[in-house]
Amino acid sequence: MRFATVAGPRAGVVEGELLYRLPAGVTVLDLLRSGTLLEAGAAALAAGDAVPLAGLRLLPPVEAPTVRDFVAFEEHVEGVVRSVSGDAGVAPEWYEAPTFYFTNPYALVGAHDDVAVPPGCSSLDFELEVAAVIGRVGEDLGPEDARDRIAGYTVLNDWSARDLQRREMKVNLGPCKGKDFASTLGPVLVTADEFVPDADGFLALEMTVAVNGTGIGRDLLSNMGWPFDELVAYASRGTQVRPGDVLGSGTCGNGGCLAELWGRGRDIPPLRPGDVVTMTVEGIGTIENRIVPGVAATPIRPARVRTRARS
Repeated sequence: MRFATVAGPRAGVVEGELLYRLPAGVTVLDLLRSGTLLEAGAAALAAGDAVPLAGLRLLPPVEAPTVRDFVAFEEHVEGVVRSVSGDAGVAPEWYEAPTFYFTNPYALVGAHDDVAVPPGCSSLDFELEVAAVIGRVGEDLGPEDARDRIAGYTVLNDWSARDLQRREMKVNLGPCKGKDFASTLGPVLVTADEFVPDADGFLALEMTVAVNGTGIGRDLLSNMGWPFDELVAYASRGTQVRPGDVLGSGTCGNGGCLAELWGRGRDIPPLRPGDVVTMTVEGIGTIENRIVPGVAATPIRPARVRTRARS
């Protein structure tokens, strides 16, 4: 089943070219929290309150309370490390456990929304990912218990301001403003029962990205270092995952972002206003965003020099 949220807002089930609307005021997050997503979707289909999907503005399918973004593709890490620091190889710590950061849930944008260049950025990049959405509370989960906490999957574009990111991460914290200005989520949330993992828990879905109609990257989701079951289990370690939480796979390899290609010596310019980025994931759908000019950065003065006097 495929759930969408459109401007209004109004949530519903997508079937063909129609949106079968849920009752007004009922959100996908409400249904995840009540554990009634599939039942409510079936009821919406039976009720038949359908409108054409064409012409409706797609919002992120779920209003995510939190967004964790992992870095689960080794090939992506190799390329980006070369781009940022010039080093070769992957840090041994990457192999020890999945790593993630929290990004900004207030900056989620819809599948076809414009994305503004963030203030102060001159090196804008895309990142092609798939995200799992949590459907049930879990704490200190094992991988075998984590799979049934996943309600479904959607496409994630974790936009990146590479020049801001490079500066911020030299402080060994971040990525801060290099990341939190926009993340595209959509076009729909496809329930987990629509996918069949392989024997190791991976989903062999084709992922592609193009800029202005020219193919840039292509990979398989099954090239992740860990399946989503293990990402969810790790995210729940010592804490909880809750309904609506979004967990990104991290950027795929083989051109899943420009920075990886820059690290491999490809001379491709950063994104500019007017560029259109199109991402498609097999079994989920397509998101497409146009880059538009942003606002100027508000000046912030450098840190003042302190004497460190204690009295």
